[in-house]
Amino acid sequence: MARKRILVVEDDDLHFELYEEALADYELIRATTASAALARLPKERPDLIILDHVLARREKGLAYLPELKDLLPYVPIIVVSGALEAHQQIEALTGPRRAHYCLVKPIDLNELKRTVATALEQCGEAEIVRQFEALERSKRVDVEDLLSRSTDRLRRQTEIRKLVASSPERPNISALARQFRVARRTIIRDLQELIRRGEVPPAVYPKWETGEDDEEEPGEPPVESAAAD
Repeated sequence: MARKRILVVEDDDLHFELYEEALADYELIRATTASAALARLPKERPDLIILDHVLARREKGLAYLPELKDLLPYVPIIVVSGALEAHQQIEALTGPRRAHYCLVKPIDLNELKRTVATALEQCGEAEIVRQFEALERSKRVDVEDLLSRSTDRLRRQTEIRKLVASSPERPNISALARQFRVARRTIIRDLQELIRRGEVPPAVYPKWETGEDDEEEPGEPPVESAAAD
């Protein structure tokens, strides 16, 4: 199996030697400036980028973070620096073109090894796959919920149609709401749909034809904590 390739953007020779020792299981390639790193990306695509902030030629690594993410949006980036204020670290870790991790110099090499291993396993393309899978699951849940609500509504409307057909009186909206444990407006909507489909005569709910506002029927208490379908 080919070794994972890590692009280390670091101008300090000592720090790069430490990275070589700690990350000996990976293929390391180096750039001393962020602009040089950008030039290498089309030819040598890394699986992960370690980005120092203070670089040669007075370049600042964070200033190049958006360009790096534009070119390699699915490649995890670990920012390493001893010159970042707390607000700069937060900025580096937020937004659409963010780094995945921010480590502070002098760096703990064991922490670096753990972070690199975690980033390669869980970030980047693997992270995108998990996001798509989560989106698909949420869509399935939404569809199942929609089908369940639709089935409940049709079942309730069937019962209402039977009750209306078996009684010479107009339906009691509040009583039906209590019986089916829904809001009055839900029963009214059910009656409107039944009338629209021609399953019950318009006379069962004349307010729908006249456009009058829905009001509580005299002498009947309102339905408490009823949820719409």
